[in-house]
Amino acid sequence: MAACWYGIARTATVDRAAAWAEIDDGGSAKIVTGVTEIGEGILTVLAQIAAHEMGVRPEHVVIGDNDTARAPEAAHAGATRQTYMIGNAVALASREARGRLVDVMAELWKVEPATIRTGNGEIWAENTNHRVSMGEAVSCAKNRGVVPVGSATFGTDTTAIADAEGGDGAGRPWQAYVFGCQVAEVEVDTLTGEVQVLGIWAAHDVGRAVNPQGVEGQIEGAVVQALGQGLMEDYKLEQGHTSTPGFAKYILPTALDVPKVNSIIVEDPDPIGPLGVKGIGEPAMVPTIPAIMNAIYDAVGVRITSLPATPEKVLMAIREKERRATGQAAR
Repeated sequence: MAACWYGIARTATVDRAAAWAEIDDGGSAKIVTGVTEIGEGILTVLAQIAAHEMGVRPEHVVIGDNDTARAPEAAHAGATRQTYMIGNAVALASREARGRLVDVMAELWKVEPATIRTGNGEIWAENTNHRVSMGEAVSCAKNRGVVPVGSATFGTDTTAIADAEGGDGAGRPWQAYVFGCQVAEVEVDTLTGEVQVLGIWAAHDVGRAVNPQGVEGQIEGAVVQALGQGLMEDYKLEQGHTSTPGFAKYILPTALDVPKVNSIIVEDPDPIGPLGVKGIGEPAMVPTIPAIMNAIYDAVGVRITSLPATPEKVLMAIREKERRATGQAAR
């Protein structure tokens, strides 16, 4: 077993992201931000967030050009910050756009804005017969000179570090924290030193899970990457030149090496951001290797203290343990 914590969104330096949102003709939605999709599924998450906040259907959300010469700055795609920073910015921008549309329809229907609901591409007023499509509502708004647009910036509280003398957030280096725990089951061949990971049980706090299937994918991918680093990936140098120049010698895990990963999503909403989201990209990789190394120790009683735990290294440790046991018995 191994546990971890991980900080998201630095407070020692300015970390922020911005977005524009618009409910367009026909009831579709447009989101413009300088987000970079690197394979973690952020575009899907942003579409879900915008759809939920505006009340349109997810398939009617378009994520615009991410060229920062024309889009609001979203900052870097790293440090497990995408959903937390950009997701919250999109949520706030979407709420502003929806608010403009709601104000127009409330005035038109002569009801309180608080009674108006949106969802599944429709807008309606509670306890009335007023209900139209989002497209019709947008047309009404534009006929009255109102374009349902919004913009927002979400950033970290940089006073959390500066206010080290007191206050609720004094000395807090990160704005949000996630926690996780993993259990590994392994089988060690004492004749060859080969380690086979039979299963991983991974429980992770992700704040609010916008896309649970995507969260599970992040956890599974992190476990596989950590498994490779922990047991196989051995980069070697000889006189300044690599002796592992390709994947024939620098070994990566394949589908045959991947164990059953049992993902357990723990939702402990972030109290600061409007969505309650946190992140999962990198923290899911942190406890995997320690858990595997602890499982090796539990199986054969040897501690592997350098990576990767190759069969040669594990076998050498087992033989050394046997020699020590024989020597002590002889004495």
